[in-house]
Amino acid sequence: MTDVPASPPALFARPDGLRLAYRHQAGTGPTIVFLPGYMSDMEGGKAVALNQWAAEQGRAMMRLDYAGCGASEGRFADGTLASWRDDVLLLLDQMIEGPVVLVGSSMGGWLALLAALARPDRVKGVVGIAAAPDFTEWGFTDADKALLKTEGRIEEPTPYGDQPYVTTLGFWESGQALRLLEGEIGIDCPVRLLHGQQDRDVPWYVAVKAAGKLRSSDVQTLLIKDGDHRLSRDGDIALLIRTVATLLDSL
Repeated sequence: MTDVPASPPALFARPDGLRLAYRHQAGTGPTIVFLPGYMSDMEGGKAVALNQWAAEQGRAMMRLDYAGCGASEGRFADGTLASWRDDVLLLLDQMIEGPVVLVGSSMGGWLALLAALARPDRVKGVVGIAAAPDFTEWGFTDADKALLKTEGRIEEPTPYGDQPYVTTLGFWESGQALRLLEGEIGIDCPVRLLHGQQDRDVPWYVAVKAAGKLRSSDVQTLLIKDGDHRLSRDGDIALLIRTVATLLDSL
């Protein structure tokens, strides 16, 4: 499911002058904030479908592109997990009033958890879609890590687009410094984790491990037996919308 935007996204200047692209619609809160995955952007099928549902329901929502991604300025290779987390926090702080519910896909799920840790008073719920916390640890072989340290980057083909999948040493080191799964994750808000058991990129047991590490007592993990990494089929998107709607209704 894709959509052709009727107008260009809004732009917000970071302190260094680089402008971040976002789409923000007014409505009742908490504001839903969609965080895309690695090398993805806010015009993906899940983000657009959730935005359309939110608009129909009169709910506030924001979509955004991290620096170097989608319509935002900057170079992708300059981005790190920490800098993209800070992009999210900047837009949360400057463009949204009141509580938020973060919906993160793949790497966006990791960023959602990091943002919830950084803004516990603002983040009232988290929904992860194939969330990938700590993928710099479990997603790389020793050979990959050695190559990163000698070459400074890895480029791999990806089934999700024409451009190669690029990982820089800077991103990898940032991810390693922000790992969450080795101890308690001090988040107390409700968390919902959706994960396909046919996911070839992020093993489904990552969701189960994350659920066990979260301090919150209100954590639900839903495994979709025939679901892949993207979880972008019509039924998957319907499940996502039901999950977000139910979570919002419980707040």
